[in-house]
Amino acid sequence: MPKTIYRREHDVLLSLLKKYRKEAGLTQVECSKALERPQSFMSDVETGSRRLDIVQLRDLCKVLGIGLAELVDEFERSLAAG
Repeated sequence: MPKTIYRREHDVLLSLLKKYRKEAGLTQVECSKALERPQSFMSDVETGSRRLDIVQLRDLCKVLGIGLAELVDEFERSLAAG
């Protein structure tokens, strides 16, 4: 099985995170600051050069105003839709 960064699922997750950040009206800089991370954090996440563990993903969801379960549900729906 290929590394997750090369799989479609990874692209879908990154797209959803970017979508929710934009819907929240946050820049990458603002999002990184809210997470108390360096300015480049969100850029690295959205380009796929930084991976998130489940705790970091949950923290990011809180900043974006979406529940982790809601994100996972949309992720699964997006995958099923093709």
